[in-house]
Amino acid sequence: MFASRPAVHPVEAPPPTDPVEQPTGVLMKDLPGMPGTAGGLALRLAQFAFAGVALGVMASTNDFPSVSAFCYLVAATILQCLWSFSLAIVDIYALLVKRCLRNRRAVCLFAIGDGITAALIFGAACSSAGITVLIDNDLNICAENHCGSFETATAMAFMSWFALTPSFLLNFWSMASR
Repeated sequence: MFASRPAVHPVEAPPPTDPVEQPTGVLMKDLPGMPGTAGGLALRLAQFAFAGVALGVMASTNDFPSVSAFCYLVAATILQCLWSFSLAIVDIYALLVKRCLRNRRAVCLFAIGDGITAALIFGAACSSAGITVLIDNDLNICAENHCGSFETATAMAFMSWFALTPSFLLNFWSMASR
């Protein structure tokens, strides 16, 4: 009964050769679509393009000022164009100088601005869609109006909102996780 006991010797992990080396893979801070990334720039340009098309199509009709929902859509798309274009310029600057846009105040400003413009553009698109359905289906006076233009502008406003939603959610998540 003289069995030997196994000896356990702890083995230390060798020190890393390069302490600055980052682990491979995607870090949570570098999600595509965040401010200062190429995905964020693509989302901002898509928001600007869809809102610009909605604004151009609606402004090309001569009878949009007679309906307040269409005036609201024009005002919301103007605000969306200005907001998206200004943040696209900020994203381009951040990409060119390789600057991080994860400052607490900047992310808070982006999230609040995206939330306000998302609510405005969604409300304007919904109200314009309601008026377009009223003109087309209920009143049957589409031949007298520019229903195709109204429907196109409303669809582009919804597309702008769809492009804005990921930006808002990512900025809000980044703001809330700090």
